[in-house]
Amino acid sequence: MADRGLTAGIDEAGRGPLAGPVVAAAVILCPDDIVGLNDSKKLTPAQRAALVPIIMERCTVGIGLASVDEIDTLNILRATMLAMTRAVEALSVEPGHTLIDGDKTPGRWCDDWRWPADAIIGGDGKEPAISAASIIAKEHRDAMMVAADAKFPGYGFAGHKGYGTAQHMDAIREKGPCPLHRRSFAPVSQMPLF
Repeated sequence: MADRGLTAGIDEAGRGPLAGPVVAAAVILCPDDIVGLNDSKKLTPAQRAALVPIIMERCTVGIGLASVDEIDTLNILRATMLAMTRAVEALSVEPGHTLIDGDKTPGRWCDDWRWPADAIIGGDGKEPAISAASIIAKEHRDAMMVAADAKFPGYGFAGHKGYGTAQHMDAIREKGPCPLHRRSFAPVSQMPLF
């Protein structure tokens, strides 16, 4: 049963890269303020890394992801909304309300979405719960891509995290796509399969 007094902030990481899953986090903040919360893109890696254990220890956190196959099957928007739904489902308590970073809420794109939601453009810099979700989603996805670098060497995933850098494009041209690459994304779909 949803607790009407609890609000979860939700954000994602990894909509734009050419490789890897899209990761979403849902965070219900603790009553005490956490100093330093902000849009994850405005924080240094060291600042984000320092905030993660504080958020994980003092807040209620859920993480959800959509796989590369789901991204290629559903499209990136629907896969993102699915990851957000999974993040809320992973919370240990059910929120009565959700705040989503961006201009869309998952209800229209994901049949399993069941929570009242408000979309807030730039919410990751305005709402502390969304800021916390932004940090958790980015750090979780970055860690996944660092691990992927060892599994699929030569693409540089630990550095660019799957984004379409010149180095990454050169590696795809040289080696061909690996199982982490999103085949539905034009730069990858236009590459020859080896």
